[in-house]
Formats: sequence, structure tokens, C-alpha cells
Amino acid sequence: MINRVVLVGRLTKDPELRYTPSGVAMARFTLAVNRTFSNQQGEREADFINCVVWRKQAENTANYLKKGSLAGVEGRIQTGSYEGQDGKRVYTTDVVADSVQFLEPRNSSGSGDRNQSGQSFGSNNQQQFSTPSYQQSQPMNQQNYTRVDEDPFSNSSGPIEVSDDDLPF
Repeated sequence: MINRVVLVGRLTKDPELRYTPSGVAMARFTLAVNRTFSNQQGEREADFINCVVWRKQAENTANYLKKGSLAGVEGRIQTGSYEGQDGKRVYTTDVVADSVQFLEPRNSSGSGDRNQSGQSFGSNNQQQFSTPSYQQSQPMNQQNYTRVDEDPFSNSSGPIEVSDDDLPF
């Protein structure tokens, strides 16, 4: 059985950071993800997907993302339910993120530096646009970094050949 989700979208509001009684960080946010097709009026619609991220990634998400930020999320779908105040059963669906990737520089939308906790990934200026990818199966000292300011095709000397076998559809 496989339960894997990959999303790219924009945050609908600033992430909400909370801590469990034992001190574990948890952040909630909603991603607006555009649909790949238009409705009958020719308009593109979006799905609003609730996401949850834990631990260091939660703190990084809350410190570096804000309403309108473009983010990539990789994780799994988790469903649940609880009894609402009116006594009716309320069903929930969340994406529990293993990894949240920041897909644009923080200052690209005029956001400036939102880092309120004084936390940073280092004094090296080029790291301000990256985030560690937290995966539970990976030792904490082996963190992946994704650079969004490097073009992997910049050294290419001509057109990039793509065969039909390379396409996912």
C-alpha cells in the first residue's frame, strides 16, 4: 500500500506554529493548488489542502514562509474525526508533510526577513534560500538542501533532448 502526496502551491495565510505539551513543534497551513483544467467558464479553479508539518521543519516553515509563498510539500494523507460542539461527527483530511520545500527566495514578493526568532541556516548568504529536507528515515546529520537560485541547465550548450519515454504521461 502506498500513501504518497506531492503538492506545489501557495500558502493561503501565514503558518500557525504550536508546540505539544512535550515541546514538539507543529505547524499547520493551507496550500492553494491550481487544478490542471479550466471550468465551463474558462476559469482555473484551485483546491485548498490542509497541511501539517512537525519538528524542525515546522519551525522553519513558520519562520520562512508566509501568506502567498510558493511551497512544495511531500508527505502522506491522514484522515481523522472528532465530535464537534454540536455533537455531530466532523471528518478531517490533512497532508502530513515529511518535507516542505521553499520554492522561491524569501524577498521575491517583497516579504523581507520574517525571521522573528533570530534563527537562520547559517551566515552564508546563499543558504538563506534553502531549507533542510526532513525525512524520518534519514539520520538527522544527513540533511538534503535544495537550491532554488541555481539553474541546472545553465551549462547546457544546446537544446535538451527529451524522448517520449522520459515523460510521465
